[in-house]
Amino acid sequence: MKRRRSIFDILRERMEELEAIAEEMLDQFVERPSWDTSNQSLEPLCDVSVRSDSVIVTADLPRVDPKSIRVSGISDDLIEITAEMKVKINFEDFGVTHRRGEFSRFSCRVPLPVPVDISRARARFRRGILEVILPRKLGYEIKVE
Repeated sequence: MKRRRSIFDILRERMEELEAIAEEMLDQFVERPSWDTSNQSLEPLCDVSVRSDSVIVTADLPRVDPKSIRVSGISDDLIEITAEMKVKINFEDFGVTHRRGEFSRFSCRVPLPVPVDISRARARFRRGILEVILPRKLGYEIKVE
């Protein structure tokens, strides 16, 4: 004989479903911190501008060693920027007294809104601002079977 589920079992299942939905929504809409104390890295301020022929990514990288800047293409719509700082920064430098930690590098992954040709990308660094110019992928070949 099959046991009937109690109202409490049904309510518990519904609450678990609602908690899962709420957690997923929080992950989408709540900002995560722009630092990682375990890697001693800060996320730089970045801007992505889309033009008809290119995508331009600018990143604010103050106090970095220009020789340490690395821009890597993860995929045709994602790049990673890393750079080592000349001087370490800690939370007290920002006026934060309730946290501890220091930072020695910048690191971020920048999603791009359109596919780009990473192999033709150019980058320049001036006055603490990194500018990466990525040509858009134009024309796609559609394979006919």
